[in-house]
Amino acid sequence: MSTSLSHYMVSLIAFVHTTSLAFSTAKSQSNVTRGSSLKPIGATTSWLSPSRLYAFGFYPQTGGCAVGIYIARIPERTVVWTASRDTLPFSDNATLRFTSDGRLAVEQTQGQQINIFDAGGAYFASMRDSGNFVLYDSTGMVLWQSFDNPTDTLLPGQRLLPGQSLYSGVSETDQSIGVFQLSMQIDGNLVLYPNRGTDNGQNTAYWASNTASAGPNVTLNLDSSGFLYLLQNSTFLIRNLTQGGYPTKDALYVLKLDVDGILRLYSYDLSEMNKNGSVIWASSPNKCAGKGLCGLNGYCLSTNDGARCQCVPGFEVVDPKHWTLGCTRKDTVESCKIQEADTEIRMTNLNNAVWDDAAYLIPKATTQEECSLVCLNDCNCEAALYSGQECKLQRLPLRFIEVSDSSSNVGLIKVYTSSMNNGTDTTNQSIHVKKVRQKGIMIIGVSLISFAVLGLLISGVIMYRAHVWAYKKISENLNVQLLEDTGPRAFSYAALEKMTDGFKEELGRGSFGVVYKGSIESSMRQVAVKMLKEELTQEGEREFQTEIKVIGRTHHRNLTRLLGYCCEGPKRLLVFEYMTQGSLANILFAPEESKPKPCWMQRIRMAVDIAHGILYLHEECEKPIIHCDIKPQNILMDEYGCARISDFGLAKLLEHDQTRTSTLIRGTRGYVAPEWHKGLPITVKVDVYSFGIVLFNILCCRRHVDNNLPDSEAILEDWVYQCYEADDLLKLVDYDEDVEKSRLEQLVKIGLWCVQEEPSLRPSIKRVVLMLEGTVKIPTPPNPTSFLSVV
Repeated sequence: MSTSLSHYMVSLIAFVHTTSLAFSTAKSQSNVTRGSSLKPIGATTSWLSPSRLYAFGFYPQTGGCAVGIYIARIPERTVVWTASRDTLPFSDNATLRFTSDGRLAVEQTQGQQINIFDAGGAYFASMRDSGNFVLYDSTGMVLWQSFDNPTDTLLPGQRLLPGQSLYSGVSETDQSIGVFQLSMQIDGNLVLYPNRGTDNGQNTAYWASNTASAGPNVTLNLDSSGFLYLLQNSTFLIRNLTQGGYPTKDALYVLKLDVDGILRLYSYDLSEMNKNGSVIWASSPNKCAGKGLCGLNGYCLSTNDGARCQCVPGFEVVDPKHWTLGCTRKDTVESCKIQEADTEIRMTNLNNAVWDDAAYLIPKATTQEECSLVCLNDCNCEAALYSGQECKLQRLPLRFIEVSDSSSNVGLIKVYTSSMNNGTDTTNQSIHVKKVRQKGIMIIGVSLISFAVLGLLISGVIMYRAHVWAYKKISENLNVQLLEDTGPRAFSYAALEKMTDGFKEELGRGSFGVVYKGSIESSMRQVAVKMLKEELTQEGEREFQTEIKVIGRTHHRNLTRLLGYCCEGPKRLLVFEYMTQGSLANILFAPEESKPKPCWMQRIRMAVDIAHGILYLHEECEKPIIHCDIKPQNILMDEYGCARISDFGLAKLLEHDQTRTSTLIRGTRGYVAPEWHKGLPITVKVDVYSFGIVLFNILCCRRHVDNNLPDSEAILEDWVYQCYEADDLLKLVDYDEDVEKSRLEQLVKIGLWCVQEEPSLRPSIKRVVLMLEGTVKIPTPPNPTSFLSVV
């Protein structure tokens, strides 16, 4: 304890010394004044600190440029802070302005403006030698500083406060928010975990300081001697992460969450800045420690040259330049009925494997061979994990796969390959299922038996046919039950007509089709059958089926599952899960006397569910999907009260290298983003706008437009902003509700950011999720129409 205390005293003296030096330097340095500006290309692209160690300004970014702080004296710029990471990249024609009213903003082409500091009132700014960029008012008081808003790096004298996080970049040349997060939790635990595709928490953490009992008010600190430590209430030393005391002469220490998910402390020799920084501490020596580094269906192998990603057998990488996008199947089949396809299906081993346990079934299979056979015969199963006496069946995708000698498990992966090109598998013990040539066997059998007793032949044929008929009947029933969950399955129009009793019971209708209630006879499972209008399906059979297959491979708890489709001539029908509680519109807008409104906590859960569903569509499914018609009528509630986004009939599918599309106006009036009406390119931000309106629907339990109310309250988003501006938010909810006003204010602010008329001002859906979960701060939103009024 005395050693730790002495370290703390040394670091505290060093911190005070550093702070006083920085303060005295700030007095003598030249400041940035109002009206100053920078361009990415030209003589002046940055504002330097007095010693020219740090620079604030433009730097190259994949696809354009970015604005941030970097170490200027290193030939290869080392970025330590980046502005507006969810809106990158900026174009090469952008301008960084310190405006006449004291704001700091990046002006894009076509008048778009992205605010770094939007409160206004800043009188001057300075790039400090500490690496901190600061905005001051006219009295010299600090209004805003980069040290309070860390991105992926901590510098000496900077702290990571409770509730704050560092987010890794996408790559070394792309500082957009990546897939890893370092969180200084409220409970005092410092935790590394994946930033997307999972519920964050200790169950997904791959490194932690193990100080969960130390909170609250614990901060992560770095001093000028390389001492990295956790401190409670700015006085009590909780834990040393490094011992400090590294050679401090002309040394600069930088703590960074790298793109591979490893937290590293770098040392730069200020006397020889032409050299790269050296790593003096890392959260793990294992370069594959970052959970999910290789994405879905991929795994990492540590080699002498670093980490190397691989796909599980039968899969290929989505994008070799971005492994975090994971792997997808090389081949697929229309049906798991092997006898109907020219395809070989086999189970291939992945030894010493372990992955995120999402098993839907643990059958009685005591051997590896039995486990493989069970998976082969189950249309739900795409992989199985065998561990001694236990067999776990799982659907795709496989998350957080690890292959190491410490695991004795065997991963069993279902692989589809062309039977014509199939080679002999000598490296894995595979169980092959080949198409049985029943007809030939039957002919040979009949030929041989014909030389025997004729009566015995006839009896044998009769018995055989009876068994085959019974087997096929059982097999068909089994396959119906299995394919309900894997989809999408091709149905005939006659089958759907029978399932819906002649399209008898109508559940709802819209501008694109009518939905009927149906039932799969073999399992008595209820389904919803949507009949699309014929004039809307002129793209052709192949394009329609391709789109349906992509949608059918989406798997998320907040999306309704597409079970099947029909494509006969001009007829186009979709078969979805049936949601027992109906739509969110029915729940929110039903008369109070007929159905009670959901309570406050239920409504918050609905909002979070919907945001997670949109996040999956935008960033985590096989191909990014813009839904284009997010509204309460297209959000269904299952029996457990979980919100599930439905109706992908309007969705526009994008390839991975696309971010925009131009198309005709889609969606529903009131929920349609303004750019639809202006003929501007459509991005994922249209769904963010629609989510903002739906969030207001959920909070206020009312429709977007209600002409029975006074004019000032008729349009929902306008009324919400009026109440927010007047600090009278409780008017939005039932006064009898047990509503936490601070939480209500947070949700209203999120919604107001989402419904900004300028798309670039809206946050990404990932950032919306982080704000809903309280992971990031929510800045003060402007009037949603203020940007357009200025322009």
